[in-house]
Amino acid sequence: MPSVADVLSQGWKVHQAGKIQDALRVYQHVIKQAPRNPEAHVYLGIALFDQRRYHESISAYRTALALKDEFPIAWNNLGNSLRMTGDVEESDACFEKAHALDPNYLSVYKNRGTLWIWSGEIERGLQWYEKGLKIAPEDPELHRNLGVIYLLLGDFNRGWQEYRWRWKMGGLRRPQTHAPLWKGEPIAGRSILLYPEQGRGDEMHFIRIASVLAAEGARVVVQTDPQMIPLFTSVHGVQTLLPVGSQLPPVDYHASFIDAVDGWYQANGSLPYAAESFLQRGEHCGYLNVSDPLVNYWHHWMEKNAMGKDHRKRIGIAWQGNPKHHADVYRSIALEEFRLLGEDENLHLVSLQFGFGSEQLDQVDFGSRISRLPDDTDTSGGAFTDTAAVMKNLDHIVTTDTSVAHLAGALGVPTTVMLGRVPDWRWLCEGDQTPWYPSMRLVRQREMGNWSDVVQAAHQTLK
Repeated sequence: MPSVADVLSQGWKVHQAGKIQDALRVYQHVIKQAPRNPEAHVYLGIALFDQRRYHESISAYRTALALKDEFPIAWNNLGNSLRMTGDVEESDACFEKAHALDPNYLSVYKNRGTLWIWSGEIERGLQWYEKGLKIAPEDPELHRNLGVIYLLLGDFNRGWQEYRWRWKMGGLRRPQTHAPLWKGEPIAGRSILLYPEQGRGDEMHFIRIASVLAAEGARVVVQTDPQMIPLFTSVHGVQTLLPVGSQLPPVDYHASFIDAVDGWYQANGSLPYAAESFLQRGEHCGYLNVSDPLVNYWHHWMEKNAMGKDHRKRIGIAWQGNPKHHADVYRSIALEEFRLLGEDENLHLVSLQFGFGSEQLDQVDFGSRISRLPDDTDTSGGAFTDTAAVMKNLDHIVTTDTSVAHLAGALGVPTTVMLGRVPDWRWLCEGDQTPWYPSMRLVRQREMGNWSDVVQAAHQTLK
């Protein structure tokens, strides 16, 4: 008969395979048979945490610690769950307890650094990352984390150097090619393969590097998800667009979009903010576009759907990013926070939210005042193409830091982006404008968890 440890081990294998609900049932079964096993409650807490059921995970870890107080893993995990619920001081106290029990427990240094960084105390967080490197000087996650923070602080020399460690963490994949990685070598007359490495927002943000390199005389080949090809046909300077998995032509160099931005910085000492298409189309026009017939189609759709005689400003809104993103809890907000805009008689809100978060339209009492796009939007002509055409028919976009923000900025549409207390590195720590997108204004959260002032500031931009 298998022991409790054996069953938990099997449950963990299921858990690591991504079958969290199945693993949860295993852990609950063990607890039913052995309710005083502290390890089982920790496993349960991890599964609940991975399902974003943070308060339930806190309860599971507290149960484990009631059974076994000197349990550094439980203290560390409890601190991490408390971090996600915004209980900063108690979270740090838990990390301190775990650290006292095991000073070489690397996860504590990572989590404690992240706690203080996301709380706005960036220097304090950096100190914990740097302490962690003394224990594990080759740990790629610590180096990657340091890179992100240095970039956020505008220290690009150290930032890019440390951020390159992300490729040693696993999870990122490069295409099969014998060409060397481009690191800023002279590119005129040479060919380069570019490809995405992270999310769709990053992809739309950094595709601009293709135009920059083409303006330097490079022959640019882009490999991307087939769904993104229709949108990317508008990018100037791309000679060949290929779907992922297709046979690659011989090239002189390869680089992910972000690698290429890094390489450009190494060669020029600056970031490639402006793509060549910015210069060709004017200050407030972007480097992505969609066809005039598609823009006209959505113009007529809006005219027929109660917007034709409506003289209010048309404002596109989005509030929820991908909940699987590691920082989503700090960047996404509830639709309820948009109440100030929703009750403004001078504004006609149009939802640009699909999938995650769209259910909230039926949960707020002003949801009926928000126009909704058809369910089949973006399903036939490629990713984001319909949304892009809709944006071209709006007066302004108000969004959190999601792919919608990058699409709007890349199109050159007037946009207000609401940023959390500690934003993604590309937005830096200060300022209400960004050289990445001339048509964009940034409004920043000053107190973690408090979005009311941010929404008020966004509302003012619309006046």
